[in-house]
Amino acid sequence: MANPTAAMLVIGDEILSGRTRDANMHYLAGELTKLGIDLKEVRIVSDDAPAIEAAVLALSNVYDNVFTSGGIGPTHDDITADCIARALGADIGIRDDARALLRSHYENSGLELNAARLRMARIPDGAKLIDNPVSTAPGFSLGNVHVMAGIPAVFQAMVASVLPTLTGGAPLLSQTLRVERGEGDIAANLSLLAEDFSDLSIGCYPFQRNGVFGANVVVRGTEGGRIDAAITRLAKELEL
Repeated sequence: MANPTAAMLVIGDEILSGRTRDANMHYLAGELTKLGIDLKEVRIVSDDAPAIEAAVLALSNVYDNVFTSGGIGPTHDDITADCIARALGADIGIRDDARALLRSHYENSGLELNAARLRMARIPDGAKLIDNPVSTAPGFSLGNVHVMAGIPAVFQAMVASVLPTLTGGAPLLSQTLRVERGEGDIAANLSLLAEDFSDLSIGCYPFQRNGVFGANVVVRGTEGGRIDAAITRLAKELEL
């Protein structure tokens, strides 16, 4: 049986402008791999409502799970929650449980729960809150869309809250064979290997270090024995 699938939607002008380097995709991909959920697509969109709505609707119709990051804070450009609600046809407003979490957090911090901070309690109807042990303001899951903060520490905490609720599959395993030859020298071997091990993913990633050209051949799959067999055969063919 095929593994469940996922996509990620990264939201924010700061990512597309180059001001901020996205770390969340790398983290999510690793965690999903452990759980046996195949990350199939990642999109990055600006803080533009029609773009966010179109992207989340398209992704949620194709993949089993969609993870978003960014745009759920207290400022005017944090529009993700409203966009998700419109895209999925849900009403949105301040939720009592989310407001209670924020009120307790800010009272304990000696800060005012002002109108801007209260925006983070706006949750679509029917959504389930995602726990945020770092800064309290929750994310939410609506249907198969999981909406989370863009700050890496908060995003990671929210991922840890969501993943145990999802159905996984067979974890993806991998082995790497370092070959100090150019890609052109091993391409024919790799083509035949890919044909004979069509159930595996075989990637070739070239490098150049200290004047030496080579490639790391990475074999991925869900069955360790098949990966071992493929790596062993390639090493033998290349006399490594």
